[in-house]
Amino acid sequence: MLQHNQSIRHYQKITDNMVDLWRRGYKFDEIRLHMDGYISCLRQTQALEPYHIHRLEEEAMSFLRDPSNFELSTMVQTETDYY
Repeated sequence: MLQHNQSIRHYQKITDNMVDLWRRGYKFDEIRLHMDGYISCLRQTQALEPYHIHRLEEEAMSFLRDPSNFELSTMVQTETDYY
């Protein structure tokens, strides 16, 4: 579990982007490539401590592997007659 504020913000950004890419039709490998690029940028810019980046990468990979995060919400409302 992430507890560092900046790590949490980056995690939210990465996972939101993953779901957005999935909804736009991107495949698993392309989403993984996006995540790897994001993590690589964090390492290059030294935006976070290496330990926090490693934890962020683990959590993001766990998110990516869980298929329930990419299911379309099927909240179907039934129409009823009020007559």
